[in-house]
Amino acid sequence: MYDGFYNLTQKPFQLSADPDFFFQSSVHKRALAYMHYGLTQGEGFVLVIGSPGTGKTMLVKSLIKNLNKEKLLIGVMMTSQVGPEDTLRMAASTFGFSFSLTDKASLLSGFEKFIAEKAREGRRLLLIVDEAQNLPKQSLEELRMLTNLDVNGNPVFQVFLVGQTELKRTIYSADMEQLKQRIVSTFQLDPLDLEETKEYILFRLQTAGWSGTPEFTPSVFEVIHEFSGGIPRRINSLCDRLLLFGYLEELKLLDEQAVTKVIVEVKEEMLLEAADEEHENSMPPLHRFSGVDSESLEHRIARLEDVVTNLRNSLNKEKALLRKAILLQLDMDAVYSDTTNSLD
Repeated sequence: MYDGFYNLTQKPFQLSADPDFFFQSSVHKRALAYMHYGLTQGEGFVLVIGSPGTGKTMLVKSLIKNLNKEKLLIGVMMTSQVGPEDTLRMAASTFGFSFSLTDKASLLSGFEKFIAEKAREGRRLLLIVDEAQNLPKQSLEELRMLTNLDVNGNPVFQVFLVGQTELKRTIYSADMEQLKQRIVSTFQLDPLDLEETKEYILFRLQTAGWSGTPEFTPSVFEVIHEFSGGIPRRINSLCDRLLLFGYLEELKLLDEQAVTKVIVEVKEEMLLEAADEEHENSMPPLHRFSGVDSESLEHRIARLEDVVTNLRNSLNKEKALLRKAILLQLDMDAVYSDTTNSLD
């Protein structure tokens, strides 16, 4: 919608991790340097830790984009709470190793032979585990055992663990000493500071074909940084909403007042979602309602009224958006009609 209004070639703040939009902040440059250093070691584990939304997946995609695929066979594994055997199966399948539903010993033996075969072809295996904080300790131990493999004294299997801060607590716990000793590099991703938040926003706009419209007042970047905390995903979400707001209001200049209005809307939606979740979690089964005291019931009714009020506000906003869309369509129909008449 707004990309056409502002003459952009694409949406600049999409949430999907597109390497073309990778912004090399000082912290992300250092993270890449640590990852490349880990690769030169050719063995063990490399850890990349960061809070949700700090750009871990984007970092991984940018790294893979520039790696030598002739020397490395790369597998990317998205994790969940899976046991050791399922972890092995998931890891094997990311490299295209086909296996039958056999016992763990046969699976491990076959996978190790596959790794050795690739090594003789001149390729070593790099397994990148995204959301690695979900892996149980036993699963991490299975991966550690694979990193012990070598062919003619050369390591052939390396693991990058990318995850949230709880991953670091897991690995550095007392019972994970052997894995901890296999770590060759660790990096913590931090949020962007104010200046890099501004540079990040302008970089993504320019990558999407921005030619100066809309304009941004300097205070806009300060407000965005304060609300987002410098977390790239939060910045993307807020800026996407800001450009949509600018399009609906036909603004060529986005100032502090505009971004503040958008933030108020976002906060209202967050409160509504929280109220809905709290309501769902607090509602007892229907057969237990008869035992609820009047004070508790009144409290719940008051909370429901707040939810209804928030829903009504959201509905009014949706009506305004719909009205805007209808007016826009009418304008387009009028233009089409005038064009047709002129051709006649």
